[in-house]
Amino acid sequence: MPVEQEYLEYILRQLAGVPDIYHKKMFGGIGFFRGDAMWGAIMGEKDSFRLKVDDSTRAGYEQAGMQPFVMGKTGRVMPYWTVPESVLSDKSRLRDWVMDAIGVAERSKAGKKKKK
Repeated sequence: MPVEQEYLEYILRQLAGVPDIYHKKMFGGIGFFRGDAMWGAIMGEKDSFRLKVDDSTRAGYEQAGMQPFVMGKTGRVMPYWTVPESVLSDKSRLRDWVMDAIGVAERSKAGKKKKK
């Protein structure tokens, strides 16, 4: 199911203060990137904005009652967690969470390059 344009535009307005990011269509959703590191996405049956999470950032999502994205057909748990509405609606807090997610994505990308 394609992402609703109105929702994408809202997310882009909320992200206006985050430097050097871009987005592109991916697998029926939208991926958000800095460089070649994917740090966020709009994905799922119901459009949901999600950020990449690791052990260093997971607690904030858990405290807000959020869950990771689970791929429907395979049941694979992805490292992208739904952003709480209280964060999404606050551009300053969202920027902090996005910067953390960018760090997660960049560390993850660097770790994969070392393994090769």
